Amino acid sequence: MTDQNRAPDHAGGGGGAHEDDPTAVRFVDKRRIDPATGEVRRPGPADGTTAGAPDAAAGEGGAPGQGGAADAGPQAEALAAAEALAAERLADLQRLQAEYVNYRRRVDRDRAVAGEMAVLAVVEALMPVLDEIELARQHGELADGPFAAIAEKLETTLARFGWERYGAVGETFDPTVHEALMHAESDDVTEPTVSQVLQPGHRVGERIVRAARVAVTAPR
Repeated sequence: MTDQNRAPDHAGGGGGAHEDDPTAVRFVDKRRIDPATGEVRRPGPADGTTAGAPDAAAGEGGAPGQGGAADAGPQAEALAAAEALAAERLADLQRLQAEYVNYRRRVDRDRAVAGEMAVLAVVEALMPVLDEIELARQHGELADGPFAAIAEKLETTLARFGWERYGAVGETFDPTVHEALMHAESDDVTEPTVSQVLQPGHRVGERIVRAARVAVTAPR
């Protein structure tokens, strides 16, 4: 009985009454395909959307892409500026490091030169004493005794700072380290040779404090 009473309402006879009745059950057909025509339905007010919703959705879909492209410009500029600043700071750091390395090298070189010059000055001041020690050794006066020990300690101490006595009979004459005070000729030699050491030479490292004063014999 109840079904019969409701049938006329669906037919349209009581449509108005149902619309006015807040308790009446309403049905919304949300199928995308119309079962009668087989065509795709356009969203309408019955769905709670507008006919232009797909276009709006499409516009919304494109808008983020356009906004991202628009935002990419400032971001790329900021990134490029940051990279340029980082490169500039790196160049400054590398330049400062190179300057510091050069400074350290210069300081080390100057320190070494200053130390060598100090030793040169000491050796130059002690050359008369060193010559007397060598003469006494040649005459056999430093064979033993306290003076021999003192002379040996002095020479050992100077040697630790790079001092060296040089010049010996038989070595090839070298004008850069020898000073020829006497000259002779002989068939016994094939090149200029030191035949006598008048005064030994003194040097500190590669620096000559005093050239060895020698007599030279050259081939005829």
